[in-house]
Amino acid sequence: MNIPLFPLGMTLFPEGLTALKIFEVRYLDMTRESFREKMPFGIVTLNQGSEVRQPAEQVSFAEVGTLAEIIQFDAIQPSLYSIRCKGQARFKIDHAEQLPNGLWRADVTVLDADLDIEIPPELAKSSTTLERVLHAMDEQGIADDERPILKPYRLNDCGWVSNRWAELLNLNASQRQHLMTLENPRLRLDLVQELLEEMGAFRPPASGTTDRTA
Repeated sequence: MNIPLFPLGMTLFPEGLTALKIFEVRYLDMTRESFREKMPFGIVTLNQGSEVRQPAEQVSFAEVGTLAEIIQFDAIQPSLYSIRCKGQARFKIDHAEQLPNGLWRADVTVLDADLDIEIPPELAKSSTTLERVLHAMDEQGIADDERPILKPYRLNDCGWVSNRWAELLNLNASQRQHLMTLENPRLRLDLVQELLEEMGAFRPPASGTTDRTA
């Protein structure tokens, strides 16, 4: 499979969402064609360099990325697009090259999806806490198309819950990339629950306060 790449300072997870503003010519053409032909492009996490092309800048990015499907496309101006993407399968780059216009393309191998692994009792706190976050969105009246998490919710699946927390938590790009590349979703959720515990997400609210999860 040969696809265009979009190196960014973030990590897209399977079934995750990201919103992008597109203004560089190389990406305007890429996203327009991707949306028209219903073909995904690849989002890869930058290790070195910037998202906007700089003269003579050295760019490097992770070898594992995620296919992105454009689910919303708005041409705000001829040279400015607003898009919303959903993560599909992960892939591994076999060979990448940069074209004269600055766009990267790569031959990639699509990786297997996470195994469906039921959340064990010792990791259930991660799921119930995420469920409270989703319930809070319901109470706030946040519309489905404005939420950072797509339905259907799979709150008993290790991979789905760990991926949604990896998107919501305040992690740096390398931490998110590490979690995304882990092949074992049970291990990924183990690490996510450790992060949640370190951040105090499971502590009971102080007396006299409202039980809310931020």
